Amino acid sequence: MGWFSKSDGSFFLATVVPDGDAARVASYLGVVHGDAVIGANIFRDMFSSVRDVVGGRAGGYERALAGARDAAVADMIDAARKLGADGVVGVDFDYEVLGESNGMLMVVASGTAVKMA
Repeated sequence: MGWFSKSDGSFFLATVVPDGDAARVASYLGVVHGDAVIGANIFRDMFSSVRDVVGGRAGGYERALAGARDAAVADMIDAARKLGADGVVGVDFDYEVLGESNGMLMVVASGTAVKMA
């Protein structure tokens, strides 16, 4: 398996192309992506402001971000499966704040859909 790789038995995800005997890429099917946009609500914003002053982690934001990342990965996997893939290699995450003051965050997961040997 590749560095930072994960397999649930039916689908393979990796940040690099695997080079070991455990997994080989038979064919590359194309670039796939999934995206999710989350908005900050007033309560998360209020508690985040308190965290900015007193320190600590912003659990509400962390949970929202993890949910958006999971949704983006699920969308990417769905797109790969539509191409007949059983894996995605070269997985990358991008994060972008949308607008200056609207509190929206976009998470994009992308990679190359592959058919494993």
